Amino acid sequence: MGILDNIAGELKTRNFSIYGQWTGILAIILCIALGIANIFTFNVVIIIFSVICLVSGLLLIFVEIPLLLRICPTSKQFDDFVKKFHSNYGRAGMYIVMAIVQFLSTLSQRVTSLIAAGIVLCLAGIFYLLAGFKGQEFTGSKTLGGSGVAAMMI
Repeated sequence: MGILDNIAGELKTRNFSIYGQWTGILAIILCIALGIANIFTFNVVIIIFSVICLVSGLLLIFVEIPLLLRICPTSKQFDDFVKKFHSNYGRAGMYIVMAIVQFLSTLSQRVTSLIAAGIVLCLAGIFYLLAGFKGQEFTGSKTLGGSGVAAMMI
């Protein structure tokens, strides 16, 4: 069974926390890429929001890929901070706040591609919120170093 089979199997479980986690991976890629791409402008406000987007993407790497917390040398304070977002509601709140910050970048009278990062961050937050409302426990993807959903297969 390959990686794509694992991912497909996890997505078939109807667990919104898995959907949120994979949407979060897309958000990581977008935040890092768009954060770097929008930094090269002459608008100071856009540069500030680009740096925030880039930092958000780097933080999300550690939140969404638990394996990295085990293999990367990080401080105890950072580990404790990341562990605060282990619940569905905690992650939903974090993603919604990050999305709102990126949506605020449009107030600079210049809409940039940072809005795409905001939309994907919002989608991930909605998935985690739905998982919380449905009473689904947070379940990390086995592919990303989490506990997996093998017991939840339908």
